[in-house]
Amino acid sequence: MQDPSTWLSRLLDELAKVIVGLPDLIDTLVLGLLCQGHVLIEGNPGLAKTLTAKTLGTILSLDFKRIQATPDLTPTDILGTTEVRGPVFAQILLVDEINRAQPKTQSALLEAMEERQVSVKGRGVWLADPFLVLATQNPIEQEGTNPLPEAQLDRFMFKVIVDYPGRAELCDIMRRTTQAERPSPQPLGDAQALRVLQRDVRERLMPDAIEDYIARLILATHPDSAFAAPLARRYILYGASPRGAQSLALGGKAMALLRGREAVTAEDVRTVLVRSLQHRIILNFEGVASGIAPRDILEDVVQVTEEPIDVEAAAEP
Repeated sequence: MQDPSTWLSRLLDELAKVIVGLPDLIDTLVLGLLCQGHVLIEGNPGLAKTLTAKTLGTILSLDFKRIQATPDLTPTDILGTTEVRGPVFAQILLVDEINRAQPKTQSALLEAMEERQVSVKGRGVWLADPFLVLATQNPIEQEGTNPLPEAQLDRFMFKVIVDYPGRAELCDIMRRTTQAERPSPQPLGDAQALRVLQRDVRERLMPDAIEDYIARLILATHPDSAFAAPLARRYILYGASPRGAQSLALGGKAMALLRGREAVTAEDVRTVLVRSLQHRIILNFEGVASGIAPRDILEDVVQVTEEPIDVEAAAEP
């Protein structure tokens, strides 16, 4: 097995053949794969969210399936029956526009995402390994959307917000997609190669000082905590859950692996902080009315949370 940095470099090169820009989206999907965690992607239609997910499955030779969420989508359409398996039995499952589905259908994914199994007519059936849910959602201000409940949002390890491309990127997109031959990525590996990297992520060391740093970051999002950041006290109703701490820890380990380190540093944790927590903090009335972004509150959380003393020494195995 090649070293992770080489693997990542090759993966990014293959993705770049098809995808223009979107570094945050690509990095978050890679982290989701390495951490075995599901990813929520928010953005307006037409921003290559579906194309990116499909291309990732092609490069890694993983079974990819897509569900288009609509108001009439039912749980059976996702899970299938005892006779016919539904699209949830894939290695990468893309649920497009998940917040256009009804709440009952959204909740059908909960067991699959959390337990990696589904119940079909009372019988538990294990899902594929690896199994990754990538869900796209339109901004909640759009008509016909049903906001995901907090319990389901918490099942997503990471959330990434996709913005419109800039001038140079738009020109590049037109150039690539209107020529006679469109570039296609080459397969990079298989599920077994990915499993090796996933195991290596969990073998990264987590120093006690970094573990405590993560705990204080989580508590800094709780408005009633002694560690609370000023913006959290003012604008947050509910802070990040213990799953947020797990996301920071695993995401930090993945970053340590990709950066060639044996142990997690505070920098690794901060790199994944926004994508780990922005969907896990619930704004109060004042926060919603003010229009403040969770990212801004989390930046305040980082500013007021003291780093471990001698971070480099804390990261030594």
